Amino acid sequence: MATVKHPGLEQWLADAGNSVPGFVLCAGESYLVQKAVDGIKTSLNPGNSRGFHLETLDGRTTIMGDVIEQISTFSFFGEKKMVLVRQAPMFAVKAGAGEVSYSENDLKRLSDVVENGIPEGHFLVMTTQSLDRRRKIVKTLEKTGLIIDCTVPQGARKADMDDQRQVLQNMAGQILKQNGKTMAPAAFSELADRTGFNPALFAQNLEKLTAYTGNRPDITRTDVEAVILRDKKDPIFSLTNALMEKNTGDALMYLSSLLKDGFHELQILKAFENLVRRMLLVKAFMLDFSKNHPDIRMDRMNFNAFKQQIMPAIIAHDQAARDQAKTAVKDLVIAPNPNSPYPVFQTVEKSARFSLNEIRSALISLGDLDYALKSSSISAQAGIEQFVMTFCKKGGPHHAA
Repeated sequence: MATVKHPGLEQWLADAGNSVPGFVLCAGESYLVQKAVDGIKTSLNPGNSRGFHLETLDGRTTIMGDVIEQISTFSFFGEKKMVLVRQAPMFAVKAGAGEVSYSENDLKRLSDVVENGIPEGHFLVMTTQSLDRRRKIVKTLEKTGLIIDCTVPQGARKADMDDQRQVLQNMAGQILKQNGKTMAPAAFSELADRTGFNPALFAQNLEKLTAYTGNRPDITRTDVEAVILRDKKDPIFSLTNALMEKNTGDALMYLSSLLKDGFHELQILKAFENLVRRMLLVKAFMLDFSKNHPDIRMDRMNFNAFKQQIMPAIIAHDQAARDQAKTAVKDLVIAPNPNSPYPVFQTVEKSARFSLNEIRSALISLGDLDYALKSSSISAQAGIEQFVMTFCKKGGPHHAA
């Protein structure tokens, strides 16, 4: 039949030549999967008829034999029957305690049922968290069934982050259209930053904003700042990113959030140390690179130019470090994953805001603070806050040589 990416499902269902087949697999991000299931259900039962019977099974605890029995059994309640198997272990390597897993024989039984034809008027819809296209079962099910690909890259590469942002933009467009609202680009960016890539939370927050703005048609950045709290589980990288941007307010906010969530002060201090050591490595490399390539300027350089002009030199530097060092190689390389150059570009770009002396002094300050926290009764939070404010201010930390 077909594989449809989640943004194109609505159009696929609307096309006159398409009809929902007897088997549908929705795979990927949980919120997008649920929206896909809702779309399939609406397509099968547009008028919310009583002649439609829905049977929901928990795939984690329902064996394949029971799934096949349900889809093969005719309903007494109506002419159409949809069996929804949530969180089916289609590609699970290992089942959790009390959970089932599908053997190769189970998957073959499923393939046979789909290929031989599910009873007319019956529809088997299964959801799963991932989509492994290398598996034979995927190719088999795709021939006669419909696979809805709801997967979204979860990495930190620029391409991954662009895909994540596009998903949120598509969601925003649909929700805003349904509510007769518009949203300024700055408001969308602020909402995305506060929510992170969490589609369910993003949708919930956008619904809050539509209610908050009442009859006013537009949602502004001020509305977002007034209504939406940042996700409580701000990761440490958000804190270190604020440090690199010299954004004192955000850095202190993230620090407070992490401490409230139970992060230990020494854990945060170690993250700072790793960041500053990495910045020192990047800064030293860029100073040497600029000396050897005076015609190449990093300021105002875009990502594509960075990949072409600087990234090859970084890869060569890292390879030389690996060849020379037998231990602690990770601490000597700038790009641990050269296939993901965007995080490297961001680090190089933001490190340019600091002088070599500022970074060196920050490393000394962290050593002093680490010693003080372990050997005296000073307030750990106060000490870290002081470091943040000093690091972010113009001129940064300073120590006499």
